[in-house]
Amino acid sequence: MTAPRTPGFAFRVTARDGDARSAVLTTPHGDVETPTFMPVGTQGSVKSLTPEEVASTGARIVLGNTYHLWLRPGADRVASFGGLHGFSRWPHAMLTDSGGFQAFSLATSSGRRAGSELKKLVAPSEDGFTFKSHLDGSRHFLSPEIAVEVQSKLGADIQMQLDVCPPGESPRNVVEAAVAQTTRWARRSLAAPRKEHQALFGIVQGACFSDLRVSHAEELAALDPGFDGLALGGFSVGEPVANMHETLAIVAPRLDPERPRYLMGVGTPRDLLVAIAAGVDMFDCVLPTRNARNGQALTRNGPVVIKQARYQDDHLPIDPECTCACCAGGYARGYLRHLYMSREILCARLLSLHNLHFYGELVCSARAAIAAGRYAAFAAASLDRLQRGV
Repeated sequence: MTAPRTPGFAFRVTARDGDARSAVLTTPHGDVETPTFMPVGTQGSVKSLTPEEVASTGARIVLGNTYHLWLRPGADRVASFGGLHGFSRWPHAMLTDSGGFQAFSLATSSGRRAGSELKKLVAPSEDGFTFKSHLDGSRHFLSPEIAVEVQSKLGADIQMQLDVCPPGESPRNVVEAAVAQTTRWARRSLAAPRKEHQALFGIVQGACFSDLRVSHAEELAALDPGFDGLALGGFSVGEPVANMHETLAIVAPRLDPERPRYLMGVGTPRDLLVAIAAGVDMFDCVLPTRNARNGQALTRNGPVVIKQARYQDDHLPIDPECTCACCAGGYARGYLRHLYMSREILCARLLSLHNLHFYGELVCSARAAIAAGRYAAFAAASLDRLQRGV
């Protein structure tokens, strides 16, 4: 099958090593080398960092959150500033999610509400679903067509279809229903009008049922007009990590090789290394910046929890081998601990820069290893070092 070509959008594989691959994703706002990690700019900003600082970590694509931007400041207002690129001053590629996962998860407080209360907050139907804003309780309706319309106004290079994401460990019949509805919504998303130079990705569901995942991927890839890329949604939503990795190893290599493969909302450095081996090209996750704000620096030798008392007299940088602005700038662990304990914003900024730089280095090294035909050895050595903390 041949993937569609949205104007200004292309995908070219440059090297393969087993199932792992490196490629170039071309967008109207520049090329993105893959495998790539997308920092999450939930509300049009990667928390605490300027666009220039984010780009300094090697990132050439970021993610914006449709749910949050739709509710505040509103898609029309963002469009009046020239879309999310003009509004946020990010000059490189950008992807927006459909908003569906956040609308459901925020309204339901991560699914911990009672059934009767859930129905009041989120009312799903074949057309879409109605939910209450987490900001003011106002009611909103989100359908596949509205998700495309809102994302068109936001103006990112890549849109995502609206999908149905079942909770982790859901029974097979619930997952099958989610897969079927996601396919119906995929057709409606593809039929909805969007800006000429915006690509649209489909989302493969199926939880950890590999056969459902494979059949759903084939079904979405066969749609005409087709998606520009395929994403794997519904992972890291409560299922055991080992099950996710096992499913990825089976499913990811079966996705259409002519289109980019995007693993949504995942994850840890280990997750990235495992998924790249299976052929995944794109990742996003709040983990590096969220953990930074909570005082955790991620390094090739494992995490450094800066609030621990053992670092108060430590003169070393977070990682002496790291070339990020925090480490190369000579900021000592003892100073960073002082900032964190004093609740100074500078700590969150410096650790966020470090963590995003670490992720940028990780995927850059993975690309080089794939090109050299030594990805398996690189991944094994990286995983061993992460686990041993040496």
